[in-house]
Amino acid sequence: MRERVQSGIARIGMVCALGLIACTVMLGQEVKSNAMPGVDFSKYHTYKWVLIAGGSHPNQIADAEIKQAVDAQLQAKGLTKTDNDKADLLVGYQVAVDQQKQWNAYGGGGFRFGGGMASATSSTIDIGSLVLDMYDPTSKQLVWTGTATKTIDSSGNQQKNQKNLDKAMEKLLKKFPPK
Repeated sequence: MRERVQSGIARIGMVCALGLIACTVMLGQEVKSNAMPGVDFSKYHTYKWVLIAGGSHPNQIADAEIKQAVDAQLQAKGLTKTDNDKADLLVGYQVAVDQQKQWNAYGGGGFRFGGGMASATSSTIDIGSLVLDMYDPTSKQLVWTGTATKTIDSSGNQQKNQKNLDKAMEKLLKKFPPK
């Protein structure tokens, strides 16, 4: 009887773990954003790209790809990019890459506690984060910030990477401007 209960608990645990993994795979990028309370975003019609002091930036090719992905989303929301110093909104970004250990476990002997042989291997994966910030030039205040995080595909396929970047920026800016 006790063995059946333990076996059932182990199966429920595996189903929950597989469900969590499936949700993570389907979601792809993890995004989060935050806006300054009380800001009237309807007053913003133009934006200008600015460098964030002390921020980490990629090479010129990746910089152009990031800006292109953000530009497409902001323009779809009615904002116009300008190089004019009288822009309504200042937009900047920075990137970071962290490394994490990923464990892959392989087991035998079924889903029982204390039985069977198992082995595990580890590998290092790169996790990339892009932080997009928007500032009001008049008040010199941060009015919106968002972060997109995803495992970096080291395949070197530029089209696939651009597609992932476009999806990440679409997802990140989905609720911009805040209501």
